[in-house]
Amino acid sequence: MIGLHEEYEAMFRVESRLWWYRILHGKVMRQIQRQFGDSRELRILDAGCGTGGMLSFLQHNGYRNLRGLDLSEDAVAFTRSRGLNVGQLDLRDVGTLPPEPFDVIICNDVLCYFSDDEIRHILTEFRNRLKPGGLLITNNNALKAFEGVHSIVLKIPRRFTLDEFKGFGKAVNMSLRYGTYWSFLLAPLIWSYRKAQLLALRLNILQLQNLHSDVGYPGDGVNGLLYGLVRAEEQVFSKAPFGSSVFVVYQRPA
Repeated sequence: MIGLHEEYEAMFRVESRLWWYRILHGKVMRQIQRQFGDSRELRILDAGCGTGGMLSFLQHNGYRNLRGLDLSEDAVAFTRSRGLNVGQLDLRDVGTLPPEPFDVIICNDVLCYFSDDEIRHILTEFRNRLKPGGLLITNNNALKAFEGVHSIVLKIPRRFTLDEFKGFGKAVNMSLRYGTYWSFLLAPLIWSYRKAQLLALRLNILQLQNLHSDVGYPGDGVNGLLYGLVRAEEQVFSKAPFGSSVFVVYQRPA
């Protein structure tokens, strides 16, 4: 997303309200609480923090020792406007950070911009900066079938399978504590919508220069309905067989 100021601005406007971000933020915090209970003194790094919505959510819920990193100047500026601690860094250079151990490292929806070798390098450096027993939580776009205009606008070069993340974990010596696809109940709708977009693009009904990502607020009614459906999914299915996102929690061995 480097250089896509309008997309960062759109994210910044809706990140606290849009159903997708609310679901993701809740998923991350529940995994933190399962491991660490009610402690709010944890050292947490959000690597690839975007406009700071995840950090802001954690701060609102009482976590105080928070730090963010992002390569984009736009992302860093938006995150700083929230009063959050953030630095500008390419994740491939995360090894240059001081070796201060974190309890939790979060890395959501940025690994798609890196090759397999780069991902293994980045995850290794994350592991080296986790305390023993610490968590690495990462969410990423899943399954090539869900490609659409969103991927084109945000210049997303790849989508992942859960098996790939199982392989990454083994390669960097971290145990896979939990892994699942999600938005399972909405998957037919998401797939149909994105395929219709691609068809409209091929037929010149949509023009590439006029496209925007899927980051937009659909109104309170639709937003509430989508949020409710995905929360119901989480309560019925501990793990889903497919979906447009893949959510993984690694743990550094004690």
